[in-house]
Amino acid sequence: MTWFAAGMRGPLNWPKEITAGVTLAALAIPLNIGYAQIAGLPPIVGLYAAIVPMLVFALVCSSRQLVASPDAPIAALIASLLVAIAAKPGSPQYVELAYAQALVCAAVFLLFYAFKLGFLASFLSEPVLVGFIAGLAVEILISQVEKILGIHVTAERFFPELWEIITKIPQAHLWSVVVGVATMLVIVALRRFLPALPGPLVALVAATVAVAWAGLDSRGVSVLGHVPSGLPVPHWPQITLGQWAALIPGAIAICAVTLADGLLTARRYAEQHHYRIDANTELRAFGLANAAAGFTQSMTIGSSASRTAAMDATGSRSQIPSVVCAIVVAVLVAFFSGLLAYLPNTALAGIVAVAVVRLIDARKLAELWRLRRSEFWIAVVCLLGVPVLGSLSAVIIAFLLSAVDVVRRASRPGTATLRPGEHGRYVRGQEAGPLTVYRFESQLFFANTDTFKTEITHLADQGARWIVLDAEAITDVDTTGAQALRETADMLRERGVTFAVSRATGSLRRLLARYGLAGLTYYDSNEAAAAAYRESDHG
Repeated sequence: MTWFAAGMRGPLNWPKEITAGVTLAALAIPLNIGYAQIAGLPPIVGLYAAIVPMLVFALVCSSRQLVASPDAPIAALIASLLVAIAAKPGSPQYVELAYAQALVCAAVFLLFYAFKLGFLASFLSEPVLVGFIAGLAVEILISQVEKILGIHVTAERFFPELWEIITKIPQAHLWSVVVGVATMLVIVALRRFLPALPGPLVALVAATVAVAWAGLDSRGVSVLGHVPSGLPVPHWPQITLGQWAALIPGAIAICAVTLADGLLTARRYAEQHHYRIDANTELRAFGLANAAAGFTQSMTIGSSASRTAAMDATGSRSQIPSVVCAIVVAVLVAFFSGLLAYLPNTALAGIVAVAVVRLIDARKLAELWRLRRSEFWIAVVCLLGVPVLGSLSAVIIAFLLSAVDVVRRASRPGTATLRPGEHGRYVRGQEAGPLTVYRFESQLFFANTDTFKTEITHLADQGARWIVLDAEAITDVDTTGAQALRETADMLRERGVTFAVSRATGSLRRLLARYGLAGLTYYDSNEAAAAAYRESDHG
């Protein structure tokens, strides 16, 4: 409990922390039920995720505020991944696979922890994350709209499903729409005018009372139905070896999203409140929490940015709210689960819809459009790819597009031609002079060697007699880059052009020596190279 030891450096406000825990439970109960339904799982599976897994994460993580729980992206990923393996959502085989998915995710997280791979969170670019999460949100919204309208859609692909929903709007069940829309309006109004209140719980209680009082369940408004009582018991998933193997790609995708979203959220709050977290400790915490989920009939858990923000807003500065939440939910499922049977499904859908709308970051997409169009299109491909191609295919395509974009930009690095100016200064020039300093502002590797060779050849063609490579910005050279450097030096020597390197770091010189380029002429500065030029026959 590194967070607890850190927290004890200053006094904890126990009443505030406990109150925050009750608030967290009020948020978790309706949302966990809703996310379990999105994942195609019984409501109790979502509630179980708020007991042992949440408690385990709270006890072993290093973040004082990050809330671990099922969230919309994780729920949507589970649904899209398991449908491809199992038969029908909610079937016994499907549920067993969901338990197993949590265990496979635990294994992946613990492997990442063992090899200290927490730094990989930085490699999931923001455009990929923005587009991927927005795509999952769109997919979830479509399913929740069906519940709010009270219609049944048979189409399975995104665009046919969307078209079928539109054509069936006239068949919508009036009372389902009224309850669902009213639930959303209550949440939005409370968030705007009374943010201290747990809007989802208040709206759900109000909707449940209204449905029961008006007898709307007998008029076609569906309710949650029986929820089994009792605490979770240890359980080993009953699936085949082939099914275990089929879960691995999906587990990697879930872990990648959790790595990026969870660790970045934890880091953001740690910086804001001036404490440190350890990324690898968080990986271990996610691994152990998901192991607890798989063994206690729960679903895979990740991080919840919205609930973390809610806890921060209450003034909580520890994981005590998660512990309190686990206790409250445990009491609910042990003694009061019968009350859950009357929850309207359309109200739950409204709660989830309001939660996931915030995942579509239109402001960030507009910013990407304004700042870098290539990254905007990567985000859009990921956004559309999730509902159209499936979450796993979409994230793979987005990763590939990100890699291609990085290589494309690296293949055209910043370069400059410098020539001696007044008072010993070097100025940028379009044309080469007898002494030309060529600045290459990137690592020299396979993707940009053509640019390097072409531009230096052009300088020689313009009449440069001394070409000095300003290597201050060159941090690395791969074998292809070393070969290009060797070929360039040989070409210039054959043409009678002197070639030298200035401002190379010691590590770069040692690397070039290992490549067999120790014979290059080095100068500590451009001024030293210019002095050598003046002392030569050219000077």
